[in-house]
Amino acid sequence: MTTVEPGSFLTLHYRLAGPQGDVVSTFGGKPATLTLGAGELSPAMEERLIGLEEGAHASFDLPGGAAFGERNPDMVQWLARRELDSMGDPNERYEIGDVVQLPTPDGQGQFAGVVQAVRDDGALRLDFNHPLAGQPVTFEVQIIGVL
Repeated sequence: MTTVEPGSFLTLHYRLAGPQGDVVSTFGGKPATLTLGAGELSPAMEERLIGLEEGAHASFDLPGGAAFGERNPDMVQWLARRELDSMGDPNERYEIGDVVQLPTPDGQGQFAGVVQAVRDDGALRLDFNHPLAGQPVTFEVQIIGVL
């Protein structure tokens, strides 16, 4: 059997669940592929995969903050409507709970924030923390293939 090592290329099913239940799950759908050490999973989750054999099915409980760090109050920020308009559709309307995708400063990628409040002038208070930051996480995996 092939064993997961640092740098391994994996095909796997995985599920992340917080206190309110599943956040992400590939079980029942198309499996994920990733390279260990490429930053596609948090270091705490990658650490749990090391040593698992191809075909293994395991579940790990990670304490609050271990999987996605602690919540950072500096990651909750107001964004002016004119800034939103310059990055997207000026006719877009936002509601509390919406996930807003924004371009990175270099324009090469994206990051997301969750709308916490909308002011009368259209400005948004966005939470850029990971939804599971500061929370305990259950990480379930089924290793399908290891290269």
